[in-house]
Amino acid sequence: MNARTEVLNEASTLINGQRESDYGTPEQSFGCIAAMWSAYLGKPMTASDVCNMMTLLKVARLRNGPHRDSNVDGAGYMALGAELSEEQNETGNFRKPLCGQRRGQ
Repeated sequence: MNARTEVLNEASTLINGQRESDYGTPEQSFGCIAAMWSAYLGKPMTASDVCNMMTLLKVARLRNGPHRDSNVDGAGYMALGAELSEEQNETGNFRKPLCGQRRGQ
C-alpha cells in the first residue's frame, strides 16, 4: 500500500471511529466550535469553516517539516469539511450548533 492510501485510511479510521465517540458528531463538535469562534470574531462561522481553518492550521504546521500526524489530521478535516459543506448546500441549512449541551445529555 502506498503512503497516500495509508494516510487516507488512517484519517478515515479516526474520523469514523474513536474521535466521533469522544467528541460527538461532526455537526455537533464543529458546530459548537463555530458558535464559539463566531462569538469571539463577531462574524458568522459555519461548521465547514471550522474544518477549513483546522486544515490550514495543519498546513501551517507542515511548513516546519513533514509530520505524518498533521497530514492525517488535515486529510480528516478536509473530508469532514466536504461532508458538512455538501449537507449545507443540499439543504440550504447552516445548522445551528448545540453548544449548550454536552454529548449524551
